[in-house]
Amino acid sequence: MIDQFFAGAGRFALTDGGIETTLIYDDGLDLPHFAAFPLAVTDAGRAVLTRYYERHIAIAKREGVGFVLESPTWRANPDWADALGYSKTALAAANRAAMDLMHTLRAADQSAATPMLVSGCVGPRGDGYAPGVLMRAETAQAYHDEQIAVLAQAGADIISAITMTNAPEAIGVARAAKRHGKPCVVSFTVETDGRLPTGQTLADAIAEVDAAGAQPVYFMINCAHPTHFLDALQTDAPWLHRIGGVRANASCKSHDDRNAATALDRGDPAELGALYRRLRHALPRLKVLGGCCGTDHTHIAAIAEACR
Repeated sequence: MIDQFFAGAGRFALTDGGIETTLIYDDGLDLPHFAAFPLAVTDAGRAVLTRYYERHIAIAKREGVGFVLESPTWRANPDWADALGYSKTALAAANRAAMDLMHTLRAADQSAATPMLVSGCVGPRGDGYAPGVLMRAETAQAYHDEQIAVLAQAGADIISAITMTNAPEAIGVARAAKRHGKPCVVSFTVETDGRLPTGQTLADAIAEVDAAGAQPVYFMINCAHPTHFLDALQTDAPWLHRIGGVRANASCKSHDDRNAATALDRGDPAELGALYRRLRHALPRLKVLGGCCGTDHTHIAAIAEACR
């Protein structure tokens, strides 16, 4: 399925932008704990999500490229669900509802020119910007297994671990995905120095995950501005070939500075597009292009145009 998707995806595949920041700042929604998954269980919420995804899908259709439908389940794991007052049963239902929406969108919009891949999104147990208390890989696997089981049963083509701050948690997610018969993508976030929040380099984090078994199909970088990690890519080392996707922030501010800001920094879409063009030259197997915090469909359009 994965090979077929990329074979037919065209020059590259697009995905969406920063769903949570778009819903909060553009649609005026209140998302407690930055969680979008509760929208999937109500008619009104599904309508909002459908409009959001359709804006991005339209760009892929216009460009004649593939599209990765990333489920809005980044916060849909036990600890965050508990903070939101969700029971295990309600959480499982929300994960299934989110996946059902992804399949509905694919059925409505997929074509030969724009094939679509349904990705079950798994976020970190803790904060997406700080490692917090590190779990062992075995603990992380047990923790994330519950959500991944639901996403797999609901028809995810692939499991994507987004905004991973450390290698052991990424290993746990990859192993849980393998246990449920699903390929996995691991996406790390980095600080302004191009290193993970733990201080580990991208190269070492990728090597650690690969060496632990349950090898991801590819790695990604998300929730960081390209200027934060471009310098780390100035090498011809083999690990660069393991990076297949980027979902960058609109802002070049640090995580701490963005969290302290009172307004959303949308950056410059055209400048971001130009930086993605540089990333495509630096990363020989970069295929999936999307956005993270502060980006919306206008940024994705600029990225697609710059990389055309």
